[in-house]
Amino acid sequence: MLRLAVTGAGGFLGWHVRVLLRALGWPEPTVLTRADLADPGMVAAKVSGVDRVLHLAGVNRGEPADVAAGNVQLGAQLADGLKHCANPPARVIYANSVQAGNGTPYGDAKASAARVLASTGVDFDDVLLPNLYGEHGRPYYNSAVATFCRMLAEGGRPEVHADRELSLVHVTDAAARLIGVPSGGTWDPTMPALRIGVRDLVDRLTGVATTYRAGEIPPLVDRHDVRLFNTYRSHCFPAHYPLALPRRADARGELVETVKAHGGAGQTFCSTTHPGITRGEHFHLAKVERFVVLRGSAEISLRRVGDSEVLRFPVSGDEPVLVDMPTMWAHRLTNTGSDELVTMFWTNELFDPDRPDTWPEPVEAPRPAPVAVGA
Repeated sequence: MLRLAVTGAGGFLGWHVRVLLRALGWPEPTVLTRADLADPGMVAAKVSGVDRVLHLAGVNRGEPADVAAGNVQLGAQLADGLKHCANPPARVIYANSVQAGNGTPYGDAKASAARVLASTGVDFDDVLLPNLYGEHGRPYYNSAVATFCRMLAEGGRPEVHADRELSLVHVTDAAARLIGVPSGGTWDPTMPALRIGVRDLVDRLTGVATTYRAGEIPPLVDRHDVRLFNTYRSHCFPAHYPLALPRRADARGELVETVKAHGGAGQTFCSTTHPGITRGEHFHLAKVERFVVLRGSAEISLRRVGDSEVLRFPVSGDEPVLVDMPTMWAHRLTNTGSDELVTMFWTNELFDPDRPDTWPEPVEAPRPAPVAVGA
C-alpha cells in the first residue's frame, strides 16, 4: 500500500484514479492543486516522503498557444517543487500522451514537460496514454466517446465528418497502470485497447442508445461492450431514471417484463427485505446492476464516489420501475414500508466470489469532500 500525491485529482483521469484507490482500500492521496503547483515550497512539503507522485494535470483543449504553455508550465512547476524537496518522492509517474512529440503544440508540450520532469533526478516513469474513455468524461473535452454519448443521451445524432481509426483504453485500466497494481479482473494495467473507426464507434454507440431507450440491455459480449455501455449510462443518469416497466394483466394476475437482454452473460436473483432494513452500501467498477421492486415500497439511494450529494428514488411494487445502478456510485435499497419488500436484481455477469466487483462504501457517510474539477 503506497502513499501517493496527485496533480489533476479533480480531472477525468484523476477522479478515476481516486475511485480505484478507494476500491483498493488505499489511503486518500495527497492532492496538489494548481495553486499548490505555483508555490515550490508547498509542492516540496506535500510530496516529501511519498512513494509516488502521479502527475495527471494537463491542458487538453483551448487555443494552441495556451495548450502548449499550460502543459509545459505544469510540468516545470512540479519539477521546481521536486528540486526544493529535502526528502523527494521515490518515483514520479507522468500521464503523458501517445501524441507526445508529434509536432503539434499539444504533443510537443507534453514531450517538453516529460524532459523537464526527467531532469529532476527522481526516478521517472513516462506513461504514454492513448485515447481514454469512461464514465463521466466531459463531452467536447475529454474524448469523442464522451461527446457522442452525451449527444445520444440528449436525443441527438452524432455526425462524422472525417473517419479515422481510434485506439481507445478504458480509464480504469489507465489508472491501474499509473498506480502500479496488477490485473484485478475488473481492471487491466496492460491497457487493452479497442481499435475502432470513428464511424463504427458512432454506429456502435447509436445501437446501444437505441436498444437502451426502452430499458433493454444491448449485447454485452466483451469488456469493451460493457465499458462503453457503462460510459453511455453515466450520461443518462439520473435524468433517465426511474424507467417505467411494461405490465400486462388478465384474470390470472399481472406480468412485468423486467429485463430484456440482447446478448452476453447475466444473472437474475430475488430478495425479501424486512421493514426498515437496508441492502447495498457498496459500488461497482464495471458490473451492470438493475433493481426492480415487485412488492412493497422502498427508497433507492445513490452517491457518486468522492461526492457528497445523495440522490433518492422512491419506488413501489404497485408501479414497477427499473433503476440501473451507475458504475462508481455507492448505492443502497431500504424497505420504507410496513410489509416485506420483494426485489428483483439483474447483473450482466455471473457472480464470482473471487472477483465480486463489490466495494464497500456507505451512501450517507462520504469520506473527504470532492476535489474541484480542474484542481
